[in-house]
Amino acid sequence: ALHQLYYDPNIENKNLAQKWLMQAQVSPQAWHFSWQLLQPDKVPEIQYFGASALHIKISRYWSDIPADQYESLKAQLFAHISRFASGSKIVLTRLCVALASLALSMMPEAWPCAVADMVRLFQAEASPGDGQGRCLALLELLTVLPEEFQTSRLPQYRKNQVRAMLAQECGAIFPLLEQLLQQPSLPSAIKQKALKCFSSWVPLEVPLLDCERLIQAAFSALRDPELFDSSVEAIVNAISQPDAQRYVNTLLKLIPLVLGLQEQLRQAVQNGDMETSHGICRVAVALGENHSRALLDQVEHWQSFLALVNMIMFCTGIPGHYPVNETTSSLTLTFWYTLQDDILSLEAEKQAVYQQLYRPVYFHLVDVLLHKAQFPADEEYNFWSSDEKEQFRIYRVDISDTLMYVYEMLGAELLSNLYDKLGRLLTSSEQPCSWQHTEALLYGFQSIAETIDVNYSDVVPGLIGLIPRISISNVQLADTVMFTIGALSEWLADHPVMINNVLPLVLHALGNPELSVSSVSTLKKICRECKYDLPPYAANIVAVSQDVLMKQIHKTSQCMWLMQALGFLLSALQVEEILKNLHSLITPYIQQLEKLAEEMPNPSNKLAIVHILGLLSNLFTTLDISHHDDEHEGPELRKLPIPQGPNPVVVVLQQVFQLIQKVLSKWLNDAQVVEAVCAIFEKSVKTLLDDFAPMVPQLCEMLGQMYSTIPQASALDLTRQLVHIFAHEPAHFPPIKALFLLVTSVTLTLFQQGPRDHPDIVDSFMQLLAQALKRKPDLFLSESLDVKAVFQCGVLALKFPEAPTVKASCGFFTELLPRCGEIPTIGQVVQEDGKVLLQAVLEAIGGQASRSLMDSFADVLFALNKHCFSCLSVWIKEVMQTPGFPSPRLSAEQKDTFSQQVLRERVNKRRVKEMVKEFTLLCRGLHGTDYTADY
Repeated sequence: ALHQLYYDPNIENKNLAQKWLMQAQVSPQAWHFSWQLLQPDKVPEIQYFGASALHIKISRYWSDIPADQYESLKAQLFAHISRFASGSKIVLTRLCVALASLALSMMPEAWPCAVADMVRLFQAEASPGDGQGRCLALLELLTVLPEEFQTSRLPQYRKNQVRAMLAQECGAIFPLLEQLLQQPSLPSAIKQKALKCFSSWVPLEVPLLDCERLIQAAFSALRDPELFDSSVEAIVNAISQPDAQRYVNTLLKLIPLVLGLQEQLRQAVQNGDMETSHGICRVAVALGENHSRALLDQVEHWQSFLALVNMIMFCTGIPGHYPVNETTSSLTLTFWYTLQDDILSLEAEKQAVYQQLYRPVYFHLVDVLLHKAQFPADEEYNFWSSDEKEQFRIYRVDISDTLMYVYEMLGAELLSNLYDKLGRLLTSSEQPCSWQHTEALLYGFQSIAETIDVNYSDVVPGLIGLIPRISISNVQLADTVMFTIGALSEWLADHPVMINNVLPLVLHALGNPELSVSSVSTLKKICRECKYDLPPYAANIVAVSQDVLMKQIHKTSQCMWLMQALGFLLSALQVEEILKNLHSLITPYIQQLEKLAEEMPNPSNKLAIVHILGLLSNLFTTLDISHHDDEHEGPELRKLPIPQGPNPVVVVLQQVFQLIQKVLSKWLNDAQVVEAVCAIFEKSVKTLLDDFAPMVPQLCEMLGQMYSTIPQASALDLTRQLVHIFAHEPAHFPPIKALFLLVTSVTLTLFQQGPRDHPDIVDSFMQLLAQALKRKPDLFLSESLDVKAVFQCGVLALKFPEAPTVKASCGFFTELLPRCGEIPTIGQVVQEDGKVLLQAVLEAIGGQASRSLMDSFADVLFALNKHCFSCLSVWIKEVMQTPGFPSPRLSAEQKDTFSQQVLRERVNKRRVKEMVKEFTLLCRGLHGTDYTADY
């Protein structure tokens, strides 16, 4: 079988062989054939399989081994490891893993000093085989032991016992490792293995004090290029373990060792040796980041800690452009967060001392970060791959986050500092400054202004004054100028006289496709924040926007943002002005749409239709003359009287209604077009609320026709919106009721034909029913509504595999059950069919549905108990008597306990959720397993 697996070219034969071998590995015979496969005359692949089979038997079937065979198994494994010390490395490793597994199962009772025994056996035995090979075999064994422990399947109490045992055993290993590392004549391979072995033991919570001498040995080994990587790993692992901060004296001894690497670091940077500088930086950051609090507390050692901070600063500012000529600086960014947090969390006196000491450091950090954020020269940047450019973009975002954070430490002085530098750059007559320098300073400013309220800063007026002086010669700089203006849009709303300083720049940038994202998003921010101050500029903004829309300069999503910007802008104008602007803005699109409505459907005109409908719906999303969005701002901001007469959006919608119907009639089969049409009305309804009223009758009629021809989820979602806003108003109740009954009867027909292919429709339908019950339960009083059929559809939907659909149907029942008393038809259906609902809910809890949905089913159970208690107590008894229901794993007693618990809890919904979670684990056979530990 092994020959077939390794050498047969036929893939089916390989698969068959693999299947058979996997069964062989776990069979009782594996104990015998494993040793035969390890014979010296076999090839390594076959020996490897034998060693693996032994490991599987020991680690997973330990209980099969009689205690009187432990010793002979141990002796056999030792003998084989000795033999393979000079043989195949992969077989040796597998045998070591098997022995490690054996040791973990026997400790502490059956083999109390396992580790010391291993060391003694390998050192003492004067058997044949070279000393170096035996030494490497011992190190391999000692390295895999803690690794095997981390992945072992020991029960928790044994795990704790064995961990404590292993941590003590370091005493037997560490002196040996020190001795090996200090012998100059030993080959690198052995020292490297010793360092790896040390790394492997550290995560077992070995006290840092016990590692001190080994860490020092690892620092010495950093000078040997062959041992460099292993030494870095060992040092970083040892310093980073959480328990290390208890050993402050050891940490203080490590600082000079780290500082001693500065010369090696400088040399590496000078020679462009990125790997060495990266490794040394990892060591410095591990000490600084993990232990800054403990080291700050040692106030008398402030100088040596400050020296470490400066070394990390050197790593942050390492020369070269990330990620092309250096990859080290990014490792240091979280250190600066940590240090600042630790300083700001100290008690007042210490904090004052450290603030004074570290403010200059953080000002220097800002300079370093802005230097690192600079773009390279254009000719260099053009050679970067797209992946390098993307990594650099993310790196700049990380720098931006760090700067925003540093603002907490430095406050307003940081903004003044940036402003002074920018001012000097832009006004200095000596040498022309590079655009990179200007861009980085602006980027720093924007990073802070985006998240911090700069409205009180006295440097912003100066900055707004400087922006027009920037000679924009390049896309990256232009982008940053745009984003900076966008970040200051709230400030502009409080200082409208400055708008004219920057608005022309933004409008000019709109015409440049390369500045698409930044210019459009900035215009949108200005139109949103400053809309009441924009009427004087409105004509100009609309004209420029129309021009770029017609020239198709921007991609679809930016066109949509631009329409939203215009919606905000128009909201602040007088009604006749709005209508005039709307007319000029929309007419070209309406003409296009009329032309498209005449054509035969094809893919390219579909794209054009969806685009135009998208533009209209985005415009109507933000065009709101009733100032709903200002209500939280207080009355003084609502500067315009609320206008009388029809809403401009409604006027436009009524004008294009027929055209939209015409488009629809041709595209009813296409979900995307139907969705785009529904979106226009849905966005308008959400924004206009009551102002939308005049449109309700025609929209209800159109939706009814659409849905009857071809049911689509988006039509149901729009119906839900209408029910939510208008169903409780007597004037609108008749058309909404007619629409509700129509879509319900169409959906019920769909259920009869088989709803499985339409989970989205079922989901939206359940949400619509829930909304109707919530807002206007009278909709369920209608003679022509078949409540029984609706109820049965809900029960069917509970069994769908799609989680959102199941959630929505649970939501429907949680709204329906409380209406049992007030709506007779609902009361009657629940009496007749409630038991079927209960069965479906218990089946789901019993294992049919995903565990993530249990809270939703618990809600239904709670509602049944609260509103149909007398029925539930009968039903639950009856259904639980069915053998094997809701799960064959349950005893009658467990079912009974659960039923009693549920019936008892009619007030506390959270308790019912907990019961259901417990019960579903019992049903699935998962109760008390590791699998549920994090559940």
